[in-house]
Amino acid sequence: MRGAAMVRGLLAGLAAMAWITGVAASTLITGSSVIDGSGTPPRRVSVRIDGDRITAVGVLRPRKGETVIAANGLVLAPGFIDSHSHHDRGDYADRAMPPLLAQGITTIVVGQDGGGNSTFADMTAKFAARPAAINVAAYTGHGFLRERVMGSDYKRTATPAEVQAMQALLASDLQAGSLGLSTGLEYDPGIYSSHDEVLALARTAAAAGGRYMSHMRNEDVSFDAALGELLDVGEKTGVPVQISHIKLGVVDRWGGAGAVLARLDAARARGIKVTADVYPYEYWQSTLTVLFPKRDFTDLAAARFALTHLTTPAGMRLGFYASDPTLVGQTIAEIAARRGEEPAVTYLWLIQTAEAWRKAHPDGGPVEAVIGTAMDPRDIAEFITWPHSNLCSDGMIGGRHPRGAGAFPRLVRQHVRESGRLTLAEAVHKMSGLTAQHLGLKQRGLIRPGYKADLVLFDPDRFTDRATVEAPAALAEGVASVFVDGQIVFRDGKPTGLYPGRILRRGVE
Repeated sequence: MRGAAMVRGLLAGLAAMAWITGVAASTLITGSSVIDGSGTPPRRVSVRIDGDRITAVGVLRPRKGETVIAANGLVLAPGFIDSHSHHDRGDYADRAMPPLLAQGITTIVVGQDGGGNSTFADMTAKFAARPAAINVAAYTGHGFLRERVMGSDYKRTATPAEVQAMQALLASDLQAGSLGLSTGLEYDPGIYSSHDEVLALARTAAAAGGRYMSHMRNEDVSFDAALGELLDVGEKTGVPVQISHIKLGVVDRWGGAGAVLARLDAARARGIKVTADVYPYEYWQSTLTVLFPKRDFTDLAAARFALTHLTTPAGMRLGFYASDPTLVGQTIAEIAARRGEEPAVTYLWLIQTAEAWRKAHPDGGPVEAVIGTAMDPRDIAEFITWPHSNLCSDGMIGGRHPRGAGAFPRLVRQHVRESGRLTLAEAVHKMSGLTAQHLGLKQRGLIRPGYKADLVLFDPDRFTDRATVEAPAALAEGVASVFVDGQIVFRDGKPTGLYPGRILRRGVE
């Protein structure tokens, strides 16, 4: 029994049980195809939940008074984990997080790209006072540390005393439960840091059993050097290193994923614990300035190079533009045609106008964002199928990029159903168990006794993305129900209004 009729029948059964609280002392899920997150093939077994934990997996009989969910052949998997997320932007204004739940995501990992605006302890307290439907884990952002120590005087190498101050802040965060250190070395203020500064902070993370997650210094023309820096961090400190949203964002390197992966495999063979995450789209979302490593926004040659080798005028679409919101959704090519000028000139004008707006509105709010088409689908497929890569979204609520609402079902649609590059069990592994392993998360990512009951029940034939650049918030389809810590947070195509999410601390859960 497959398809919409099966899902309607299941949901009708759930509704008939009149779960007012969404919590049962004991719940037995029967008749599902269980994919446990380890990468092994599915099994037709039952799963019992007591409180917030899985307590049994196997051939199980219902207990007296136990709630029984007849899954009717749907797939039961661990709740998916988004290892690189910006869905915390907006401070969980809608704490039901429907774009995540519709994808089966139960945990997000924030503090990415060196970002963040509070200590781990402060974030934990704030979230506990107003939790969301999903769990949150976090890295400590290098940029956050630099801002706290160096303030606005960040366009330089940090002094030894400043590095020590950053190390002290990081050590405190790690003790509170941060997963480790994240860097955004292609962004301000991290772009001005020295390699020695990064090494010192990575050693602090390693000493506490933390990890290192990096948006490398370059994802295009200087990719090889940037990768070398990341591998050097892993080799010299012993810290596990993860490449954020791995990509080859330069036309001249398209088709070169195989050589990159060979280098990573060689690094792993000599003991460097390197992994990666990846999202299944040929386009990224970042700032207009990210393609100018020298930060010279009057350099016409640099603008021309960016629009020829790194992307195209038609491939750069504004996702946010504070000084003139009417430009949002338009490409540089379209804006240049209307202005009657070369696209590179328009590119510089857009940056300069945005920078002027930033100076006139020093409140720290967002100023601009752009979606850039820059990757080859062949490379994305190779990065996705690498045994040491897990899936991420790099998405956010309210962004123009569809990855925030579609990355996880898109992986299943494109790489399981359409191309067959992955089995469904392999895809689930890359969305759950492998991700938890790469992050050092305990008691999450697998369907095993003793693990937390973060679960997703879905139809693998219908699980698909609907989000596009034109409709980036369109919810995914095919998920029947989502459990977070044993509570049903999503069913019948919508959130239930329960908020059992918690902050996950390194080494604890």
